Amino acid sequence: MNPVLKNKYFRTVLLIAFGLFLGWLFFHHSSSGKSENKVATTKVQHKIWTCSMHPQIRMEAPGQCPICGMDLIPLVENATVASPDAIVMSESAMQIANVQTSTITRQLPVKEIRLFGKIQPDERLIQTLPAHIPGRIDRLFVNFTGEYISKGQTIALIYSPELVTAQQELLESLKFKDANPGIVDAARDKLRQWMLTSAQISQIEKSKKVKEEFEVKSMVSGTVLNRRVNVGDHVGTGQSLFELVNLSKVWAMFDAYESDLSWIKKGSRINFTVESMPDKNFSGTISFIDPIINPQTRVARVRVEVENTSGMLKPEMFAKGVIRTQLGNTQVLVVPKSAVLWTGTRSVVYVKSPDKTKNAFTLRDVTLGSEIGDYCIVSGGVKDGEVIVTNGAFAVDAAAQLSGKPSMMNPVPVAKVKKPAGKQPAHETMDPNMNM
Repeated sequence: MNPVLKNKYFRTVLLIAFGLFLGWLFFHHSSSGKSENKVATTKVQHKIWTCSMHPQIRMEAPGQCPICGMDLIPLVENATVASPDAIVMSESAMQIANVQTSTITRQLPVKEIRLFGKIQPDERLIQTLPAHIPGRIDRLFVNFTGEYISKGQTIALIYSPELVTAQQELLESLKFKDANPGIVDAARDKLRQWMLTSAQISQIEKSKKVKEEFEVKSMVSGTVLNRRVNVGDHVGTGQSLFELVNLSKVWAMFDAYESDLSWIKKGSRINFTVESMPDKNFSGTISFIDPIINPQTRVARVRVEVENTSGMLKPEMFAKGVIRTQLGNTQVLVVPKSAVLWTGTRSVVYVKSPDKTKNAFTLRDVTLGSEIGDYCIVSGGVKDGEVIVTNGAFAVDAAAQLSGKPSMMNPVPVAKVKKPAGKQPAHETMDPNMNM
C-alpha cells in the first residue's frame, strides 16, 4: 500500500475512535448525574422520619423510635397546599373516618332546658276526715288506700258512751219542753257540736230511742291517701280517720339545677311527658320556684299546676319536661357541639379551605358563648358562611398530629428533632410541647 494512503487511513480511524470515546464520556456522566439527582431528590423528600405511634418524634434519618422502639417511617410533606399548616385528606380517607362538614349559619338563640321530676298531689286539695264523736270504731266501710269516697258517704260506725248520755239528756229535756224550752235547745246544740245533722236529731226525738252506734259521714269527696284507724280502735274528738286528696288537679314537680335557674322564670311554659304515655304531651306554666336549694341534691323544685279531670296523671309518675327560652331577638353565629374540640383552656374547630378541589382543613381557635341545645354560640374565631368539620373532627386532628401540623394539643408545629450522635434517653428526643 502507498505510504501516503496508509497514513490517511490511520488518521481517519483515530478520529472516529476519539469521537466515540468523547461521546461515551459525555453520556455516561449525564446519566450518572441524573441518577444522583434522583437519589438526592428522594433523600430530600424523605429526610424527616417519624413514629406512627408517637408523631411528636422527628428524625433526620431512619431508625427506631426512642419511646416504643418501633421502626420510624418517612414523613411526606404536602407542598401543594396553600397554607403550610393545613391538613389534606383524600375522599376515601374522609369516608373511612366519616368526616362531615357543614356551613356556619346564624339563627335566633333559643335555650332548651330539660327537666326531670314526678307527678305529685296538689297539697291544697289534701284533706283529713276526723272523728267528731269520741268512741270505739265498730265498723269501717272504707278499708284500703286508693279507694274513692264521695261526699256524704258513710265511712264508719262508732259506739260512743258520751253520745249515748247526750241522747238521754235530750229525751229527758223534751219532757220539760213547755216549762223550760231552753233546756231542749242546749241538748240539741250539744249533739250538733258532735256533727250530728238536724235530720239525725229529729229522728232521735221522734223515735224516743237512744242509738248506741252512729254513722260517720264524709264531708268531702276524694281518694284515700292514708287510712289511720282499724276496727276496734278508740278515737277521740278530732282524731284523723282518713286522709283524702282530690286529684282533679295535680302538680308536676321538676328538679332544676343551679346552672339552669337563671333561664327558668315564673310563668314560663313547659311541655312534658310521662313514662306510661310517651306519645301523650302535657303542658302547663310554672307557678312556683323553690327559693331554697336542696343542700344534698343541689337542685330547686319547680312546680307546674296541671288539670287532671280525666285522671290520666297519677301521683309518683315520672315526668320529663322541656322549657324553650329565647335569649334574644338578634340572630347569632352558632356551631354544632360536635364540631368543637375542648382542650381545657382552648376551644378549636377545623375550617375547610375555600379551594373546592382539595379537602384541606386548618385548625382555628374559637371563642364560645352560651350553649343552646346541640349548638354553641360563637363570638369570635370564625365567620358566617365558612365550612367547618362537624363530624370526625378527632380523625382530622389525629391526621394533623401525624403530619406534624398544628393540632388540638399542639397549637404550633412540632419542632424537628435531629438524629442523636449516640444513644440518648428517650425524654431528650421527645417534643417539649407533648402533654404527658
